[in-house]
Amino acid sequence: MAKNLVIVESPAKARTIEKYLGRNYKVLASVGHVKDLPKNKIGVDVENGFQPEYITIRGKKKVLDELKKEANSAEQVYLAPDPDREGEAIAWHIASELGKKNQAKIRRVCFNEITERGIKDGISKPTEIDNERVMAQQSRRILDRLVGYLVSPLLWKPLKYGLSAGRVQSVALRLICEREEEIEKFKPEEYWTIDGFFHMNGNAEEELKARLEKKDGKKFKIGNEEEATGVLDALKKADFEVSSVKKRRVKQSAPVPFTTSMLQQEASRKLGYSAKKTMMTAQRLYEGLELGKQGPVGLITYMRTDSTRVSEDAVDDARGYISGEYGDKFLGKGNKKGKSKGNVQDAHEAIRPTSVANSPAKVKQYLSNEQFRLYKLIWERFVASQMADAEYDQTTILISDGTYEFKTQAKVLVFAGFRQLYIEGDEEKQKDPDAILFDVAEKTPAKAAKFDPKQNFTQPPPRYTEATIVKTLEAEGIGRPSTYASIISTIQDREYVELSEKRFRPTELGRIVNRLLVSNFPHIFEIKFTAGLEQDLDKIAEGEAEWNQVLEQFFGSFKPELDKAGEKFSVDLKLDSECPKCGGELVIKYGRNGSFAACSKYPDCDFSSDYERQEDGTVKLVDKPKDQPTGIECDKCGKELVIKKTRFGEMLACPGYPECKNIKNFVRLPDGNVKVIGKDEQLKTPCPKCEKGLVVKSGRRGMFIACSGYPDCDFTANMKSDENGDIVPEIIKVDDKVECDKCGSKMALKRGPRGQFFACTAYPKCKSTKPIKTLEDGTITSK
Repeated sequence: MAKNLVIVESPAKARTIEKYLGRNYKVLASVGHVKDLPKNKIGVDVENGFQPEYITIRGKKKVLDELKKEANSAEQVYLAPDPDREGEAIAWHIASELGKKNQAKIRRVCFNEITERGIKDGISKPTEIDNERVMAQQSRRILDRLVGYLVSPLLWKPLKYGLSAGRVQSVALRLICEREEEIEKFKPEEYWTIDGFFHMNGNAEEELKARLEKKDGKKFKIGNEEEATGVLDALKKADFEVSSVKKRRVKQSAPVPFTTSMLQQEASRKLGYSAKKTMMTAQRLYEGLELGKQGPVGLITYMRTDSTRVSEDAVDDARGYISGEYGDKFLGKGNKKGKSKGNVQDAHEAIRPTSVANSPAKVKQYLSNEQFRLYKLIWERFVASQMADAEYDQTTILISDGTYEFKTQAKVLVFAGFRQLYIEGDEEKQKDPDAILFDVAEKTPAKAAKFDPKQNFTQPPPRYTEATIVKTLEAEGIGRPSTYASIISTIQDREYVELSEKRFRPTELGRIVNRLLVSNFPHIFEIKFTAGLEQDLDKIAEGEAEWNQVLEQFFGSFKPELDKAGEKFSVDLKLDSECPKCGGELVIKYGRNGSFAACSKYPDCDFSSDYERQEDGTVKLVDKPKDQPTGIECDKCGKELVIKKTRFGEMLACPGYPECKNIKNFVRLPDGNVKVIGKDEQLKTPCPKCEKGLVVKSGRRGMFIACSGYPDCDFTANMKSDENGDIVPEIIKVDDKVECDKCGSKMALKRGPRGQFFACTAYPKCKSTKPIKTLEDGTITSK
């Protein structure tokens, strides 16, 4: 029997750690949190110092029983969940469940990297559970519960049941909605630019392009075509010469190693990864992957960090590689660190490879494509951070006639430095910044060959991308880097925002929710207030503030707004349109099928209409979709059946509802017509699995095809029609290599109320899911 018990969060991490510690240690996984606030009530005693009521999470009793059993016979118990506030809270909850007799032998250990060195170093330096960090996590959980549990129900009556309001997610939604309003209200302003093309010394082959920037030594703006024409007339009469030539050597600094937010931003820009995908993939790289004969190895250090600090050993590791691969001239000056911010938690190093020797090329064969691309990004960024700065020769040339001044500037790369290995994502999408300028001297005559005037208009601020919303959240101090992925994922899952051309825009539901929350809670969902609360949580973790006092102060601001909103939770959702039926005001309402425009004088006036949102933010009334006739007679009342659009999709129904409630299942044919399908209808196509007959069945989510040999054969499929109009099974090719990022198990394709998704086959022990994407050959794989 093992003498010592080590408890971690993840089964994947447990396997890696057990390999390094040997047979005197047994490593078990809690599989995340084991205790939490109850789901069916608030679980916080507001009247008694905000004391939380923790309960064992459903399904975790068996896990805790096993941990207690092993702890009772162990000499030492090492609690080793992730080295952050969430991990500290998990350790605290586990310790509270292991019983009084085991408390004396419990120690807290932290692993910054899952390697032999990192594990043995961590186990040799046990500490006590950090109660201040635990209280910081507990305070965040209570704050989120108070807002979510007390505000969310207010959305249900005017909108729909199940909507949620989050303390931090709602602020992120506010940012996206306010940016959309800025875009809609933006009024473009006209301006003109004039580029000149000059021949040096009368040589037509030496042509420089420069932009007009100044008049009489001052910058000026050309506002319209008339002004541009006047300037052009003056330019055509002028004689130009080179008035100034300035050359200087400039440097581009090597990048610092990744923090969590930097990694999320760069993975979004360079790889197209969502913040959620980035963090899930990084988690697997941190916990350990099988590298052939090496066995399981953690490839990167802990991926939730605000720090750009790295250890001297890691620096020496990188510098040795750079010297051998590129030569000493490519070595940087030393351990590179970024500028510290006020709310940095410097407990962990930056995100880096655990060993530079494990180059991307060396480990590629053992990683999935997603894992390899992210590891390559982290590895190259870290090595580049220890390389020399890039150097350019920059030349600035001014061309003038004494009144008007043109300017051109370019730089030529003379020493690649870190760019030999790594170029940041923003630069990759830009045009090549390097340009060659002719070597000209001051007073050189410059003959104007032509002038190119262009009309331009100022542009509205761009919508947020994954990278820019993360950057903004960090800059505003909203949330923590470890929470950005869940913040973005939540507002998407709630259908408050959607991605259009990789940029976020609010849905109609998101607009309405935002207006309701901001109007009724102007203080709680204010950006500066939320950021200030984040700083208070940091103070709790540092022992500079008492957790219950922070909660008391928050609740003092929250309660008056909550009471007022509870009396009348409303907002002005009026439209700038009159009711075409009675002339009253139109307002936005929300029903089972989404938002619509309706008369404010309801029930006296029952006018309602669908609407479309225009580019300027105004709405345009549109006719509701009409029922589609089918030519099929209702077998109950004789009327023509029609296809209706509902929130559940299309349905074939009788227009005589509610007198006649006849509905039919159907499939669309290739010619656009429909075919009625009866329950248990026999199909011509045999089962592709056992070759028995196929039949049409009815389930909770509609009709589907199943094998008549059930339960001996469990084949099922969706329906489609072939070119002959016959109903056939829709055969879906599924990627069988999709693995769970949390536990490493295979994932299976499942179907839910919102469509298909991948779910972990280790359910219910692991409840991880992944969205799907369809490849060109029709294969369904994970995003």
